[in-house]
Amino acid sequence: MSDKKIKVLTISDHPMLPSGVGTQTKYVIEALLETGKFEVFSLGGAMKHPNYNLMKVSDNWRILPVDGYGDKAKVLAILREFKADILYFMTDPRYYEWLWQIEDDIRQMVPMVYYHVWDNYPYPLYNKKWYDSNDCIASISKVTSDIVQTVAPDVDEKYIPHAVPMEIFKKASAIKLEEVRKNNPGLDGKIVFFWNNRNARRKQSGTLVHWYKNFLEQDHVDRTKVALLMHTDPTDPNGQPLEHIATEIGLVNSEIMFSKGGIPAEDLALMYGLADCTINISDAEGFGLATLESLSCETPIIVNMTGGLQEQVTDGENWFGVGIEPASKAIIGSQAVPYIYEDRIAEEDFIAAMNKIYGMSDEERENLGKLGRQHIEKNYNFKDFKQSWVNLMTEVHEKFGSWDNRRHYTPWRLEKV
Repeated sequence: MSDKKIKVLTISDHPMLPSGVGTQTKYVIEALLETGKFEVFSLGGAMKHPNYNLMKVSDNWRILPVDGYGDKAKVLAILREFKADILYFMTDPRYYEWLWQIEDDIRQMVPMVYYHVWDNYPYPLYNKKWYDSNDCIASISKVTSDIVQTVAPDVDEKYIPHAVPMEIFKKASAIKLEEVRKNNPGLDGKIVFFWNNRNARRKQSGTLVHWYKNFLEQDHVDRTKVALLMHTDPTDPNGQPLEHIATEIGLVNSEIMFSKGGIPAEDLALMYGLADCTINISDAEGFGLATLESLSCETPIIVNMTGGLQEQVTDGENWFGVGIEPASKAIIGSQAVPYIYEDRIAEEDFIAAMNKIYGMSDEERENLGKLGRQHIEKNYNFKDFKQSWVNLMTEVHEKFGSWDNRRHYTPWRLEKV
């Protein structure tokens, strides 16, 4: 390979945004830049920006804020001006139909690498035309990988699950955690259930609050010794008014607490360390980064057995928390997504899961958490994640080329009629 840097144009949530898509894209970019062999220009979307000025992160990484994920003209102009060698983009297909509509314009210049987010079955045959419009697809979960291989077997596919920097997401010392607990009397001496998610419909935030209240009303539960800590915006317009709900149903004595603002990753790791269990009962979840972070911090999880959550809670032999099988798998859809399963769990199964964690000794929960960290270290560690992306992008560049040496793509095909 020559000393010339491989130039990558990325499209995703803003890489500095604390969303799963933004965070994982940032990790991908940082892995590439660490090699000294790549240069990156990012279109940072999925939010309203205070300004749209070009941001220089380093000599080899610039970010341009955009509305949505950009548009056809902007992408083509930047590809040519930046003279990118690879186009990388990430999130689910609904947001990129406009991009695939100009695949002939893009792919005659550079290969397209799609980091694919998908939640569930049945096999989305309607996505085949989009999958076939890429040179390579990286899949975030085993579910996604199986879907791509089945629906579009001719496309290069690579399973690269999410990962977390385990040197940041680790359990703090007992002394540090005790200090933090004493500074937060609402949590001190309690079994803490933690929820770290956006307050949005599919995350089932309002359902969680109601079911948690019913858990507390069981005779064997001492409600003065339990807390639910929700790290979210309780007034998010895409979700429910969580503080109003909590007050209305009588959770007014520190049974539930809210952490509302953005915090550094190190402080978030402390919150996982304070918790005895992290919960995610989304009805659709491509991967679920919060539960991965939780396991890395040695805190077991309660999850719906959907999407990427199911491969986090068990490796097929061992369990690192409680997995709840959906009681309902309704097929829902829209004009953009004609059909997909929406996995809903039953209240009694959720309360049974909470009872299981609540009934464990401190030692049992600690041992479960230690096994969880070993699971993350083996299967979702940051070192393998970074190396997988460096290898993939290098291989894509060598196999498919770009511009004058573009290979394995023609803007036409022969069909028998």
